[in-house]
Amino acid sequence: MNDVVASSPIRRHVVVTGGALGIGGAVSRRFGAEGALVVLVDIDEVGAATARAEIVAAGGACIVVIGDITDDETVSALGAAVDEHADGRVDVLVNNVGDFRPAKAVFFKSPPEQWERLHKLNYWHVLTVTHLLLPGMIERGSGAIVNVSTVEAFRGIPGNAVYSGYNAAVSAFTKSLAVEVAGFGIRVNAIAPDLADTPQTPAELMLAGRDPELIKSWVPLGRFGEPDDYADVVAFLASDAARFVTGQTIPVDGGTLAASGWYRKAHGRGWTNMPDHA
Repeated sequence: MNDVVASSPIRRHVVVTGGALGIGGAVSRRFGAEGALVVLVDIDEVGAATARAEIVAAGGACIVVIGDITDDETVSALGAAVDEHADGRVDVLVNNVGDFRPAKAVFFKSPPEQWERLHKLNYWHVLTVTHLLLPGMIERGSGAIVNVSTVEAFRGIPGNAVYSGYNAAVSAFTKSLAVEVAGFGIRVNAIAPDLADTPQTPAELMLAGRDPELIKSWVPLGRFGEPDDYADVVAFLASDAARFVTGQTIPVDGGTLAASGWYRKAHGRGWTNMPDHA
């Protein structure tokens, strides 16, 4: 399954965690279409196989590592795959894995074991995977790291205080690490998605029976995000076009964070900060 196949010369070596579906899947395919060797880590074996086939069909190459990236064994397997198939070289690391589940409705009812799982899903693996691959980037004097945070790191989100806190840590880590490694020619940035229509958070689930026209009230650009919306920004941050950008978390949210509690009125004329008047 992991024979390196590419129809054109491999340009860059890219690691994507959670790289099979949703935002991660779009990121993997985006880099694959550019002719990259994508080292894709995912817990979903079927989804990973599908992503690999599509990457190869598009002219890229793909190595698959199956496992939970929060487990030390999977991190070790990733390191071994990079050494074996990519000559130890990683040009771009995308720490994509994250989830707001499991979660209780309010913090005071949540058990500590849920905090631990959310910690590993949203923050711990960012540290372990970056710690694994950063020394090679330092040795080569180049590299780009893109982390995936969330807009919820920058605004309150009732019922998900722990998730929000760990993603705020991702953005803080991004900023501080960027300063530490800038002298080695390495850039570190992040994106902060919101309202992404993916298998993890499908639009149908978010709408919950509401009129789809209401999206225009919630999102200034008038629609939910598609995986490629996020992948394109990740690709930009990892590219030479962003060569003077580091330490930043870029909201990719259709304007929801900028609106900051304002809602477009249902008739389309004007805005309100009182949702019951929308």
